[in-house]
Amino acid sequence: MQVTSHSRRRVLAQNLLSTLLVLVVAGLLAWLSNQYVYRADWTYGHRNSLSPASVKLLEALKEPLTVTAYARAESPFRDALKRFIRNYETVKPDVALTFVDPDREPEAARRAGITRDGQVVLQYAGRSEKLEQVTEAEMGDALQRLARSSERYVVFLSGDGERSPTGEHNFDLGDFGKQLEAKGFKVQSLNLAANPGVPQNTSVLVIAGPQAQVVPGMVRIIRDYVKRGGNLLWLGDPGPLYGFEPLASDLGLHFGAGTLVDPDTQLFGIDDPKVIMVPKYPAESAVAHGLSTITAFPDVTSVSVDKAKGWEEDPFLQSLPRSWLESGKLAGSVAYDPKTDTLGPLTIGLALTRMVGDHEQRVMITGDGDFLSNQYLGTAGNLDLGLDMFNWASHDDAFIDINPRPAPDLTLGLTPTAQGMIGLVFLFLLPVLFLSAGLGVWLRRRRR
Repeated sequence: MQVTSHSRRRVLAQNLLSTLLVLVVAGLLAWLSNQYVYRADWTYGHRNSLSPASVKLLEALKEPLTVTAYARAESPFRDALKRFIRNYETVKPDVALTFVDPDREPEAARRAGITRDGQVVLQYAGRSEKLEQVTEAEMGDALQRLARSSERYVVFLSGDGERSPTGEHNFDLGDFGKQLEAKGFKVQSLNLAANPGVPQNTSVLVIAGPQAQVVPGMVRIIRDYVKRGGNLLWLGDPGPLYGFEPLASDLGLHFGAGTLVDPDTQLFGIDDPKVIMVPKYPAESAVAHGLSTITAFPDVTSVSVDKAKGWEEDPFLQSLPRSWLESGKLAGSVAYDPKTDTLGPLTIGLALTRMVGDHEQRVMITGDGDFLSNQYLGTAGNLDLGLDMFNWASHDDAFIDINPRPAPDLTLGLTPTAQGMIGLVFLFLLPVLFLSAGLGVWLRRRRR
């Protein structure tokens, strides 16, 4: 190609145009990056971003949130906390992070009750919470405690062998009681024999599996509480009602005469047919609409209610179609008998609502109380279901399906064999390989 002045000008113009186009594209990209933000977290468990539960919780907070960290100026905790809080600022722009150096401002640290470097104080709507550890789960619990508009007193009946919210036996609900307190509920026990009356500030009254006959006078107090519009959670079990028959009659409630069995539990690796697995929930349910984890009920009966009592029903827990209500003894070979047994699917969890004056009364009944016991609370999604049930019964619908969990890949567990293999590879095989490669290169160059 012959180079002329014309061709030079054409090449120069092409170069200038290409440079101009590159600058225009770069400017457009810079403008778009300021207008739109896209973040991707490809880590297993999304440990560098907030879980959907935390996002939902932040969206429920209408007031500004202030995070005050008490850390020395040179502490690496400051940079780590900035990165952590940045995830919250992305969802809720009115999150304000401030730092206080306890060495330079000891009086401010003393007023806040700070005892060590790295503690954090959250402030929301005139209330405050102090965090000892800054994790997503701890943050979620603290925000739920702060966000509840008023104190929620959950009162468990006691004195007749009921499951205790502070007990440590397998039968008791002590572990679940701790979870309720972590979410901001005030958990109390009530012995009506010693204190004949339900406290006025009760958000939810809980009947948790009595094991002895309850005297009529105590049942009358509970019936009056329900007639006045009080919220109730009845954790039933197969067997007798121990004197609560009048309360069941008032509610139009029927417990099944027998125990549910399900041969399909073997598909979940469980040999006991009395364990009822619930793998899915009604999409329209107000209680369990966001729950996606299997829940397990080790000893359960069916529940139903008379429509004539005027309740709006939400059967949020139902057994699988092949289950049935066994009316006979659960011994030896158990088989479905169409003459005496009731084939599934059967309701084992029922939420009821009705208007009492200008107040919506909420009553919830389950055919099993073991699923929240210390022995079974850690099974599958039992804890999440229990928290959702109490949030619904106490009219805290905004907190249903808000249970942040820590990322699953924060720690690496290695067996002694795996540790030995890693040590062998990195401490012996790789150094020998590199030394051999270097020696080979040196010998080849020397032969030249």
